[in-house]
Formats: sequence, C-alpha cells, structure tokens
Amino acid sequence: MVKDARNIRVALYHGLCSMWGSLAINEWPDNGQPVWEATIQGRLVNISGRARQVYLLNAIEGFEFEDIAEIQGISVEEVTKLHQSATQQISEMIASDVLIIEDEPLIAMDIEDLVTSLGHRVVGIARTHREAIKMAAGRKPQLVLSDIQLADGSSGIDAVNDILKEFDVPVIFITAFPERLLTGERPEPAFLITKPFSPDMVKGVISQALFFEVKSRQAA
Repeated sequence: MVKDARNIRVALYHGLCSMWGSLAINEWPDNGQPVWEATIQGRLVNISGRARQVYLLNAIEGFEFEDIAEIQGISVEEVTKLHQSATQQISEMIASDVLIIEDEPLIAMDIEDLVTSLGHRVVGIARTHREAIKMAAGRKPQLVLSDIQLADGSSGIDAVNDILKEFDVPVIFITAFPERLLTGERPEPAFLITKPFSPDMVKGVISQALFFEVKSRQAA
C-alpha cells in the first residue's frame, strides 16, 4: 500500500511538472503577492526552471533524489547536479553570518569549510555554552549550527535556547544524538542533521534554513 501511494504521488508530480514546464504563466509576476512571497518568488526566478523544480521537490515536497529523477525523467546523477547548482545559487543570494557551536576541532573545520564554500561567513566557532552565548551576543549571527554535547559537558540545546531568548535566528542541530531532540514533544527542531553527515546534506539544509527563513520572518 505504501509503495502504491508513493508510485501514485510520483506519477502525479511527473504530470504536474510536465504541464508546468510548458506554461508561460510560470514566469508571470503577481502584483498581489505578500512581500515575503514576492521575495521568495523573485529569488526562484533567477534559478533555471529544472533546477528550481528539483530543489523545491526536495525541499518542500520531501521527495528523495531517486523519486525526483523519475518525476523529471532524468538520471539521479543529473538530479544531484541540478540540486547542487540550485543550492549554490540560493546560498550566493543569501550569504549570511554563521556561528558554529561544535567542540570537536576536525568536525568544526569541516563544517566551516562547507559554510564558506557556499559563500557564507563564519563569525565564530564556540566549544562551550559560555563561549556560544558570548559570541552570539557580540556578533549577532544570522544562522547557528550547533552540536548538542559540548566540550565542558554543557549543552548545545541550552546554549541555543539562551541565544533564542535574545534574538530570533534559524538553528540547525548537527548531532550524533538526535534522540535527545526528537522526543515527540513540541516544539522540535525544524532542521536536524545526524552525524556522520554528508557534505551535500549540510549544504542543502543550510540553504533551506536561510532561504525559507525569509518567509517566516516577513510573514510574522
């Protein structure tokens, strides 16, 4: 039954994407849009049609790359390249200041390399709760990437909660202990990456967090 539902959904989106790609209305502006929606739409227009569809099918509809390949009628390799292209373009549009909260030096360096490769700026790497609070207060990051278990035994969750008391900022947890966050209680984190992580996963989630944060801030 689950497989049948998946096949039906993939077939439905295959038809919708085929139709949508052939309509000129896809590029028409809507002057009645809210500001946040117009901002998102304006950014998406700068991304080629197929790359845009691939990105949204993954980010919004939750399709895996194999499903997107079937929907688009292309290979998984091409889907991967299109997604990487869209992710890179989106990151360049929304280059941001990023705070990394991570106590393992090698992992912190890997994350820093991924962040800077997308055109973002790392404003600090904190290893403890105290360092994270101090850096966040002084440098006002636009995105926080946080581990849960920190060097002195302090908690990245507590650090993030204290930061969020002072100002609103999107947060991505990168952790080997996702069960500490996925408790079934609300609120749960919107963005969670499990260690060991893949570079493409981190890049994609960073772009999603920043791109759609515009929507939540301007809609509020």
